[in-house]
Order: sequence, then structure tokens, then C-alpha cells
Amino acid sequence: MAESSSREQIAQAYNAWSADMLQPAEAKTSGKTFETLSEIPIEPLATPLDQSEDQYLDQVGFPGQQPFTRGVQPTMYRGRLWTTRIFAGFGTAEETNQRYKYLLAEGNGGLSVAFDLPALYGYDPDHPMSAGEVGKCGVAVSSLADMEVLFDDIPLDQVSTSMTITSTAAIALAMYVAVAEKQGVKPEQLRGTVQNDILKEYIAQKEWIFPPRPSMRLVRDSIAYCAEQLPQWNAISISGYHIREAGATAVQELAFTLYDGLTYVQEMVEAGWDVDSFAPRLSFFWDVHSDFFEEIAKFRAARRIWAREIESRYHPKDPRSLLLRTHAQTAGVALTAQQPQNNIVRVALQALAAVMGGTQSLHTNALDEALALPTEETARIALRTQQILASEAGVTDTIDPLGGSYYLEKLTYDMEQQVYAYFKKLDELGGMVRAIELGYPQREIGEAAYRYQRKLETQDEIVVGVNRYTNEEEPSIDILTIEPHVEKEQIERVQALRQSRDDRQLAQSLSALRQAASGDENLMPYILDAVRAYGTFGEISDVLREVWGTYEEPTAAFSSL
Repeated sequence: MAESSSREQIAQAYNAWSADMLQPAEAKTSGKTFETLSEIPIEPLATPLDQSEDQYLDQVGFPGQQPFTRGVQPTMYRGRLWTTRIFAGFGTAEETNQRYKYLLAEGNGGLSVAFDLPALYGYDPDHPMSAGEVGKCGVAVSSLADMEVLFDDIPLDQVSTSMTITSTAAIALAMYVAVAEKQGVKPEQLRGTVQNDILKEYIAQKEWIFPPRPSMRLVRDSIAYCAEQLPQWNAISISGYHIREAGATAVQELAFTLYDGLTYVQEMVEAGWDVDSFAPRLSFFWDVHSDFFEEIAKFRAARRIWAREIESRYHPKDPRSLLLRTHAQTAGVALTAQQPQNNIVRVALQALAAVMGGTQSLHTNALDEALALPTEETARIALRTQQILASEAGVTDTIDPLGGSYYLEKLTYDMEQQVYAYFKKLDELGGMVRAIELGYPQREIGEAAYRYQRKLETQDEIVVGVNRYTNEEEPSIDILTIEPHVEKEQIERVQALRQSRDDRQLAQSLSALRQAASGDENLMPYILDAVRAYGTFGEISDVLREVWGTYEEPTAAFSSL
């Protein structure tokens, strides 16, 4: 009764304040509509009326236990800081190895490997499709020989490594395992993540090779292999980042990514795997955009939805299966080539949102990444941004400091409801693979990107230095340039490798892989044998192309949806 009376008093006081003060003040303004980047309406003031206290345990709760809204660990950053990562990979393996050593010396907590396009698409550097792309958007790695150089004098039992690669992720993972073997490091000692999320490629990033069904098999095989052999390794990083970078809203990123994750879980369960055998090592990867509170709410809603869905669908016995563990990266699409120094501020605010949202790992972009790969100096500034947050801002002292905010809790709930609306639509279409074949998520993202661009053009959304507060003369900054000799040297290196390796051993391993790909065995041991024989990304991928073919995106009948 007392609670009801209190709410009635608050409601009466709010209505009086609104009539006497808010409405007259708003009548004098231009009548602007306030909404998040996901177009969720924002009321002028959040109050206790937006929450129900009897739902606290179900909706908010405590960190380290369901519903995990406030974090996956009971102490969060009081007990362990997030892992700091800086994306690195350019030119040759030697150059990137030196960058890794520099970042580790500067206090970076984990390595992050960016591969070049030939590796991502499964081509060798002397293939015609590789021309002009070798070492440009990431490090040139063609074989185990390059991976050995990449991690030279870096003890793999002492670092955590994230590898951003998907269609050829199984090959990259096998190379990493093989390098560890040469270092005398056991598979169970390896810590890190391989991206390996093929569904987001079909949805957004478009870096696929094979059709969806065999690609899903390759993901399933790598998850199963890691569950048995690499207990500390995350076999997949289910990625909303690239979905968001393609133009999705935060709600779309949240919905499509979580549904992708559930699709992978179902794939494993249908293959006979118990959910507790692999779910504790699934990880997620989120974009952190500039709408500060919406991004924090996204992290909180993600944990709550994931725990609820895994619990209700699969009834795990291991509570770790319910945990949505998160890597985050500040928004590349939010970086501007105009006034690039402004990006330092953007990245700092986005990084703070990720920390307030409760991420376990964080990559901060460099100020010059709208123009080129980061220089050593800009990479250091990006790293220092995280270190300042961790050491000076006081944000690690208490758990989920924004929890209980009337606005944040309501926004978390609103995002959650919109996610479930997308879940319903995807279910109606027959699941994510079928929805991709129909072009549904692609269309939704394209329309969202168009609406946002229109808002920029009409200045309903402001980007400082781009459509407001512009300068006619832009200051120049030094950027990293990849020299043409990198491609020439990488071609010479892979050609020399072909002359020095045991061709008979390689031919046998590739033949065995071809036969296994035609059947239903787990492919990871066969890929690992080919890697140990110094088979290249291109040679191993070509075997799978031969068996499975390649994929071309169909023209979807969007109007039928």
C-alpha cells in the first residue's frame, strides 16, 4: 500500500510539474523530436514511474548471476580489468611482429591480428585476385612460415590473441596452434579468440567464400575442435560490429547478432553436442557507437536476453553457459577524415560507454583510421585512452555505476522489446540462414543506413567537422603507407616456400582434406595437417572450393517480405 501511495504521489507531482513548467518551456522551443540512433523515442524526463520495483530481481538483479544485466562477473573491474587490445596488422609479418612487441612494452593486454584481404578470401599473394591488396588492410600471412615470424619471440602461453578472420578462420586457427606446438606450448594453454562468424559475412561484411551450409559446417567443426582441444580458446566471436558498421541501428545489431548466436548453438546441439560442452567458450563482439546511453543499454540488454534464451531453450547445467562475454570496439564508421583529431574525443566517449556497459575486452580505434592503418604514435594514443579510463577515471571502483538509472533501465527494456520483435520476424521466415537467403537482414540494414544518411544531409543528426563546425582548411597528419615492395617480397616468399617444403607430404594432406570435406568428419585435424606441411591459405581454400563451390549472393525479392 505504501509503495502504491508513493507512486501515486510521484505521478501527481510529475503531472503538476509537467503542466506548470515543462509544457510551457517546451512550447517555446522548435518542437524537435528526441530519439536515439535506433529511433527509440526519448521522453523528456525519466522517473521511478518508468520502473516497477517488484521486477528488480528479474530485470536488473546482481552482477555474476541471472539476469546478468549488471555484469557477468560478481566483482567486474574491481576484481579484473577488461583486456586492452589495439588492432594491429600491416605490411609484412616482420613489421607487425615489431608493432606487437611495441604495444606489449607499452602495456597492451592482448594481441589483435588484422589479416590482409588475400588471407581473408583464401588467396595466395601471387593470385590475380590479390594484386594491389597484399599487406594493405592487414598483415600478409600466406602460410605457417609467416605465422612463425608474426609471433617470433612472443610466448603464446603468456598472451591472449584475437584474430579477425572468418571464411578462412579454421586455417588461421590451425596455423596458430601449429606455431604454439613449435614453441612447446600445449593447446590447452592457448588463450584468445578467432572471429569465425560466417553469418555476419552474409548479412553485412560480404567476405565469404563458400555457400552458407558448408560454411556453417566449418564453423561447427572449429567450435567442436576447440571444445575438445583448446579449453581456454573462444572458437567464435559472434560479431555485431560489422553489422553495425554496415549501417545497422543498435537494435538491429543486437537482434541479428544474438539470433546469429542462437543459430550457432542450435547447429551444435543438432549435431549432438551438449550445450555445456561448448557454450561457455562462445564470445560476442559489439560495436560501440556515439549514442552514449543507448550503447550502454545495448550491452545490458544483450546479457539479459542471451541468458534468458539459453536457459529457456537448452536448460544448461553449467551456469557459465548463460554468460554473454563481450569484446567491444569503438565505431570505425564514426571516425571522420575531416578534423581527425576530433576522433580522440569520440573514441574516449565510446570506450567509456563500453566500460560502463561491462565489456570484458576493448579495442580503441586510432584517430587516423578513417585515412589509413594507424601509425605507432596514434596506436599509442588509442592504448593510452583505455589506460587513462582504467587508472584515472574511477570507473572501476564500483560495479555497474549507472545501474538503477531511471532512463537507462527504461532504455534497456525498450531495446529488449524491439529485439524480440525482430526475433519473431526471423522465426517466421524460417531462421537466420533462410532470412539471409531472402535478403531480409540485408534490407533492414540498408534502409536504416539510408535513413541515417538522410538525417546527416538534413542536419537532424550532427557530426562535428562534417556537417557542422567545419573548417575550409584541414591540417595534414602523417599516415602509415604500405610500400609496393611488400607485395613483391610476399610473392617471392611464398614461391620460395613452395620450392623448399615436402611436396609429397603436402599432397597427401590436401588429398585427405578433400576426402574429408566430401564426407562428414571434423575438418580441423585435416586442416592442421595441411598447415603443418606448409600448405598456404590459397592451396587449402582451393581444395574446399573444389568440393563445395563458391557463393554468389542472390537477388532477393525484398517486396515479398
